[in-house]
Amino acid sequence: MRETLLTGFQQRAGWGDAERSLLAGDASFRKYWRLRRADGATMVIMDAPPPQEDVRPFVRVANHLEALGFSVPHVALVDEDNGFLLLEDLGDGTYTRLLQQGNDEWSLYALATDVLAELSQQPVPADVPAYDDQRLLTETGLLPDWFLTSVGAAVSAEARAEWDRVWLGLLPVARGVPSALVLRDYHVDNLLLLPGRAGLAACGLLDFQDAVVGPLTYDLMSLLEDARRDIDPALVAAMTARFLVARPDLHAETFEASWAVMAAQRHAKVIGIFARLYKRDGKPGYLPHIPRVWRLLEKACQHPACAPVQAWLQAHVPPAVRQRSPQ
Repeated sequence: MRETLLTGFQQRAGWGDAERSLLAGDASFRKYWRLRRADGATMVIMDAPPPQEDVRPFVRVANHLEALGFSVPHVALVDEDNGFLLLEDLGDGTYTRLLQQGNDEWSLYALATDVLAELSQQPVPADVPAYDDQRLLTETGLLPDWFLTSVGAAVSAEARAEWDRVWLGLLPVARGVPSALVLRDYHVDNLLLLPGRAGLAACGLLDFQDAVVGPLTYDLMSLLEDARRDIDPALVAAMTARFLVARPDLHAETFEASWAVMAAQRHAKVIGIFARLYKRDGKPGYLPHIPRVWRLLEKACQHPACAPVQAWLQAHVPPAVRQRSPQ
């Protein structure tokens, strides 16, 4: 059934004569297909089956970012009911591939950092949801609800409620910095280098359909505390300083505290998501990254602002439990 709908969309888009190949899948239900004509022209179809997926947020954020001059895939055709988009093909030059090929890490990260510094000063669309307490608590809850249960270390209802209370006390610290459009998956898999474009436009942006309005520390932290790869601490320090130079209005200590809370929040979420991807969705490929994310979470908890998270983890998730792999 899905194949029939996909073929019909491809034909309506005027690309019925193109060869279609699977470009990528991700941690969601979405798939991406590349269309290639005999003359070499290409486009991409986002295949986002409803009701699990909704293409409308992607379209809204893409149009907003494009209007601001950032490089995103131009949306050429939309089928909201069936969950298909025809998108500009920005190529295969993801940061992940370029880094694997030995491209200069510092220049790539500098460009990505500059994009965030500029984006953080731009207006946000009125129809983008806020990164509110409920959304953030739902995400931090993934650690006890999925990781701990999957390693045989489920906590009591009282301890689970205390976990939420801990975070409710910390979230105001995260919001000590200005709000901005937060793309939420800003890391090397979703960034591309576009050599034919100048300035900030040389950085292509992907996978932003879950964007929210929240603390401007989040995306830079996501970029520099990557769940999938180790990053030189010197590079992290340099890019953080670079961002603060571009935003002299920010107070460094307030920024650092917000970063720590958002880092702890994201890493707790990601540990839970990786466990869920294995347990619920049968995707074990993310399990090898969990030890790295635990190290990042433990590092974030060294900041004084995160002392309550540190205390909860020490009480309920001893080191031996953190080292277990979901079963």
